[in-house]
Amino acid sequence: MKIVVIGTGYVGLVTGTCFAEVGIDVICVDIDEKKIDNLNKGIIPIFEPGLEALLIKNVAKGKLKFSTSLEESIPGTDVAFIAVGTPPGENGSADLKYVLTVAKQIGEYMNSYGVIVTKSTVPVGTAAKVHLAIQNELDNRNLDIQFDVASNPEFLKEGAAIDDFLKPDRIVVGVSSKKATEVIRKLYKPFLLNGHPIIFMDVPSAEMTKYAANSMLATKISFMNDIANLCEIMGADVNMVRKGIGSDARIGNKFIYPGIGYGGSCFPKDVKALIRTASENGYSMRILQAVEAVNEYQKTVLFNKLNNRFQGSLKGKTIAMWGLSFKPNTDDMREAPSLVLIDSILAAGGKVQAYDPVAMVEAKHIIGDEIVYCDNEYDALSNADALLIVTEWSDFRSPNFERINELLNFPIIFDGRNIYDQVEVNSYGIEYYGIGTN
Repeated sequence: MKIVVIGTGYVGLVTGTCFAEVGIDVICVDIDEKKIDNLNKGIIPIFEPGLEALLIKNVAKGKLKFSTSLEESIPGTDVAFIAVGTPPGENGSADLKYVLTVAKQIGEYMNSYGVIVTKSTVPVGTAAKVHLAIQNELDNRNLDIQFDVASNPEFLKEGAAIDDFLKPDRIVVGVSSKKATEVIRKLYKPFLLNGHPIIFMDVPSAEMTKYAANSMLATKISFMNDIANLCEIMGADVNMVRKGIGSDARIGNKFIYPGIGYGGSCFPKDVKALIRTASENGYSMRILQAVEAVNEYQKTVLFNKLNNRFQGSLKGKTIAMWGLSFKPNTDDMREAPSLVLIDSILAAGGKVQAYDPVAMVEAKHIIGDEIVYCDNEYDALSNADALLIVTEWSDFRSPNFERINELLNFPIIFDGRNIYDQVEVNSYGIEYYGIGTN
């Protein structure tokens, strides 16, 4: 079986590499020549635990190849995955120009039956647009080639994407023909042998499933952050509340950890896109509008605590930040709360010294030289007036509190992820401010 994955971003690379890992011949295609050259050398453009080793292994075995040519790659393909970007437009809707450009090119080069699969996160109705774009090109070539368009949304967590793909909770596929169903079932057979469920449904339902899943998770996060803020006002401890409700099987204990807001490439974009889709169809997603508003506010909470502690005078103060990426085990800085924090501190006349285990290079691309980048977490504390915990990297979970006390001008920790115990921190003579606990 031959598959082509178009787009070598996060989703495309993980998809192509994991299919190659189970013995399928894969060609990953991208228009970025430098990126393809690097991938052929085993140099990957993202940080994802385990991905580099699998990629190098399967390139060496000849199961995984990289190309810049769709014209050479598409002919004879059984399944083509479209995994290009769908960035949010100015109005919040998903921009489909890259998806539809690829669909047009597939129509230009395909020469036999194949299943074209949208792997990118796309609004309901996109598969129909992809089908039309391909069919128009086949008509221009005066060819009567049968094909199907399917939807196979990804449910990958950054930092755990390899396991998520190889050991999926579920595989969701939207199809419109029995033939496409059998092709996709054959493709995913290596995963089904271990009992992982594949759920076939109509295409629009599959497209909606992706948005609904991410929006539900974003809702849980914003709900818990709202509860945390109320806990502070009422004198309750959100950590206790979280345990109390998380033990209820109907609620569960995942995605109910309070913090400083969600970020990344999925939740912000998908919530906005679903709100926009509803608006375009005459419906108001009132809960998701509130979810988005709460999240934007939550990104300001840690700065407000910091600013209040210093009586609104951060001018000349140096603030240490541990963590820059939007979550651990990734270098992704998209929509990261750290960016809002940094902007706020700098605008107030403060300075920032930061450390992140893997996101420093990406941060420099985005932030530039407006902050100081440190070699390790303790270097970031030198001559700093307070410490902000921004990303809950495991590196930060058991620090040397005595050293923190010695290095900080004012021994104060603002814990945006509630990874420390207040009583323990206080026992070292350090002031502690968490989320939903003070």
